[in-house]
Amino acid sequence: MNKNDYHLSRRQMVVQQLETRGIKDQKLLEVMNRVGRHLFVEEALQSQGYADNPLPIGENQTISQPYIVALMTEALELTGKEKVLEIGTGSGYQTAILAELCYKVCTIERIRFLLTKARKLLDELQYYNILFRLADGSFGWKEEAPFEAIIVTAGAPAIPQPLIKQLAPLGRMVIPVGESRGSQTLVKLVKKKDNSISRFDLGGCRFVDLIGGHGWSSDNNKSSRW
Repeated sequence: MNKNDYHLSRRQMVVQQLETRGIKDQKLLEVMNRVGRHLFVEEALQSQGYADNPLPIGENQTISQPYIVALMTEALELTGKEKVLEIGTGSGYQTAILAELCYKVCTIERIRFLLTKARKLLDELQYYNILFRLADGSFGWKEEAPFEAIIVTAGAPAIPQPLIKQLAPLGRMVIPVGESRGSQTLVKLVKKKDNSISRFDLGGCRFVDLIGGHGWSSDNNKSSRW
């Protein structure tokens, strides 16, 4: 495919996969019409870069379906002023979308190969408002907290308590949660000024596991259920 073909495929993705399913944030739609999803997958898969499904990126991980990226991002209600914590850098595609829509992205990945690859590509694409960290994302990033928005791109058995603590007052978190692996509910949490939490369910989803001390591990009793 040439540059024009990718541009057409990207526009079709936005119209057919996002707008028709109710994504209304115009700035988000513009960003997803601009950022090349095909760049974040292997060359052999680039012709499928705008397909309505996740794609493998190695290490048993995936790049999320475009609609899920849009749904989760829209739920964060970004204005451009936020510091956003992303748990699960993966391919870097979601990271790029966030970087276009907020002040700063702090992204954590536990797999060195994926983090190194994503960072190289995002640097080449000249995103300068991203901080990278190789770590267990279920513990968050205490040194950079609080965050006005947190997005978790892996399925957790329950809401990790450190992420709740690192969410700023009036902050929003979007995370897939499910007590069985391979099937989750996409959950939006809003922290009120008094630190109480409101929960909204956004529908069923399926993500790879959030592995870590507050995710899928031998000791899950550190997670807080909401």
